[in-house]
Amino acid sequence: MEKLSYALGMSIAANLQQSGVAEIDVDAFARGLKHHIEGTTTEINQQEAGKIINDFFAAVQNKQYEANMKAGQDFLAENAKKEGIVTLESGLQYEILNEGNGAKPNAADNVKCHYHGTLIDGTVFDSSVERGEPATFPVNGVIPGWVIALQLMNVGSKWRLFIPSDLAYAEHGAGQQIPPHTTLIFEVELLDIV
Repeated sequence: MEKLSYALGMSIAANLQQSGVAEIDVDAFARGLKHHIEGTTTEINQQEAGKIINDFFAAVQNKQYEANMKAGQDFLAENAKKEGIVTLESGLQYEILNEGNGAKPNAADNVKCHYHGTLIDGTVFDSSVERGEPATFPVNGVIPGWVIALQLMNVGSKWRLFIPSDLAYAEHGAGQQIPPHTTLIFEVELLDIV
């Protein structure tokens, strides 16, 4: 039982650390554990405990989100100073890698594109280029940054888009790879209007 208890303690500590708990009052933790397991009166009720835990993790999450937002804002501010970068009123930035001469799609059109998406640290989260298969989708069916950019591009163009989080997935993020409030970079090649 001693080894099992110790192993459980290690496991709980590892889970807490992964969840963002950097420090803990071990004596208070042990009292809470002891009182709950023994079924004795706890120092706080279950509802209060839930609120304390939720408030703590909300604060941890907000700190992470603020860091994501600041990193994105700092990146875009520096990026805007580079030659060839166009910054729109919306905050969307783009760089023309190749200017096509075909038609420009409108919001109601479907388009065929090749794209390569990364976080600002270079981590690839999605790439039709790597899959070797272009994607077809409605212009108005993608994130706002893409909707804006696609309607400015001529077929045959290839642009690098720098998309602020509010024009990407904002506070929701997307799956495990795109945290909330994350600025994104895409290389987008507009192949056709379909």
